[in-house]
Amino acid sequence: MQTQSRTGPASAGPIFDIAARITGAATGAVLVALVSLVCLEALLRGGFNYSLGFAEELTGYGVVFMTLFGAALSLRRNAMFQVHFLLDTWPEGTRRWVIRAFVLIALVICVILIWKTKDLTLSSFSRGKFAPTVLRTPLWIPQIILPVGFSVLAFFLVEKLLLTFRKSEEI
Repeated sequence: MQTQSRTGPASAGPIFDIAARITGAATGAVLVALVSLVCLEALLRGGFNYSLGFAEELTGYGVVFMTLFGAALSLRRNAMFQVHFLLDTWPEGTRRWVIRAFVLIALVICVILIWKTKDLTLSSFSRGKFAPTVLRTPLWIPQIILPVGFSVLAFFLVEKLLLTFRKSEEI
């Protein structure tokens, strides 16, 4: 009988795994769209002296999406910057409490950012504001990326906090 070997990040449960798969798929789709749009824009400008006009606007929105959702996935995979030379010298119990404190502080900051960016999005929606660009995008559409992105980040921070209470899993 073969035993399953665990690859990838430690998980606090299937709901976090499903959320990570959805986040990864969405981030991958946005990355493919960004690369395609930039390549098309470069081809049209270089080969035909023509610009799409809206490529810069859409790539800006995509970069914000990739930054927030990519940060959430990086957090889950322990790929964020860490101060290993300090953390590795402390006993495991102390290290867990320090990580819990940092996660709680980050959660508070995320909740504040979710609240404020939600207010910004709702304000733009209620006022009917549009971007002063070629597409005249209603501003609430790109602005909704912010509270959703911070919410995904907070969701994976909760997972990180839950994992600090497990003795056998890597944090």
